[in-house]
Amino acid sequence: MFPYRKSPVFLWIKKEKTKTLQQLAEMVDGEVRGDPGLLISGVGDIHNALPGEITFIVKKSMTPLLNETRAAAVIAPLDAVVEGLPALLVRDPYLATTIIQNDLCRRPFAGAGVSKAAHIGNDCILPNEVSIGPMVVLGERVSLGERVDLKPGVVIGDDVVIGEDTVLYPHVTVGDGCRIGSRVIVHSGTVIGSDGFGYATDTSGHHVKRLHKGIVQIDDDVEIGANVCVDRATFGKTWIKRGTKIDNLVQVAHNVEIGEDSLMVAQSGIAGSTTLGRGVVMGGRSAVAGHLIVGDQVVVAGMAGVTGSQESGAVVSGMPAIPHKKWLRASIVFSKLPDMVKDIRELQKKLAKLCGKGPAAQGHEE
Repeated sequence: MFPYRKSPVFLWIKKEKTKTLQQLAEMVDGEVRGDPGLLISGVGDIHNALPGEITFIVKKSMTPLLNETRAAAVIAPLDAVVEGLPALLVRDPYLATTIIQNDLCRRPFAGAGVSKAAHIGNDCILPNEVSIGPMVVLGERVSLGERVDLKPGVVIGDDVVIGEDTVLYPHVTVGDGCRIGSRVIVHSGTVIGSDGFGYATDTSGHHVKRLHKGIVQIDDDVEIGANVCVDRATFGKTWIKRGTKIDNLVQVAHNVEIGEDSLMVAQSGIAGSTTLGRGVVMGGRSAVAGHLIVGDQVVVAGMAGVTGSQESGAVVSGMPAIPHKKWLRASIVFSKLPDMVKDIRELQKKLAKLCGKGPAAQGHEE
C-alpha cells in the first residue's frame, strides 16, 4: 500500500475522464461494433488494461490475444473480426489509440504561480497563468506565454521568448536570445543555445574560438528529449521547424535547419550548416556531415553516415551512406567475403600451375 497523496499513479487514475465508445469513434472517424454507449475511462495494452478501459490491436492476426484481456473494448483495424468484445474499427489503430489516450488523459492547466525559491530577472513579462518551480532562474527581459510550465531548476537566459503551453522539464537550459514556440516540450537536461563547435586554427596549431552571435529558434509543436544539445548559430539562427520530434541524446550543431515534421532518433547528430527538408527521418546513431542539403522525406537508416547531399525521397544506409537497396546487396556480399577470398586463392594456385609458375610446375621442369 502507498499513501494517497504521495502517489502520482493513483492520482492519475482517479482523475481520468470517461467517454462513450460512440464519442471516441467520432473523434477518430471509427466504426462501432457493440454498445455505442459503453463508458471508457482509459487506455491499456492487452495484458495490462483494466475493466472500463479500451485496449488495441494493430493487425487482425492479433485478434486471438483478446481472449487474455480484461479491457471493456478494443480498437482494431477495419478488416478485423472481433467476437465477444465491443470494438472500435479504424483505419490506423495505432494513431487512433494515441489520439484517444491523449484526450482521456488531457487535463486543464492548473497554474502554480511563481515559486518563492525562483529568481526572476528585471523587466520579465509573465502571464496570468504560469507555473515557475523552485530554483528556476529567469534572466533579464524574458517573455513567457500563457500556461508556460517551468519545472524546478530550469535556467533561462536574457531576452528569451517562450510561447504558450510550453513545458520545460527540470534542469533545461535556454541560452540568451533564443526563441521557443507554443506547445513545445523539452525534457530534462537539454541545453538550447550553447555555443557551437567553431574554431579557427592559426599557423602554430592553436585553436581560436569563434564568437557565436546567433540564436536557436524552435517552432510550435516541437518535442525535444532528454540531454539533447542544440547549438546556437554563428550568425543568424539554428532552426528547428514546426512539428519536429527529437529523441534523447541528439546533437544539433550550429546553423542547422531541420524541416517540419522530421524525426531524429536517439544518438543521431547533424554537423554544422546542414539543412534537412520536411519529414526527414534519422535512425538511431546516424549522422549527417556539415554543409549538406538533405531533401524532403529522406530516410537515414540507423548507424548510417551521410557524407553527401541527398535528393528528396532517398533511403540510405551504411557508411558512407548509399541507397538502401544497394547497401543490402553489399551487406550480403560482405558476409561472403571470407569464402570468396578462399576461392580466389585456390583459383590463383590453379592459374599459377597452368602458367608454369607454381611450385608443382617448377618441380616438373627439373
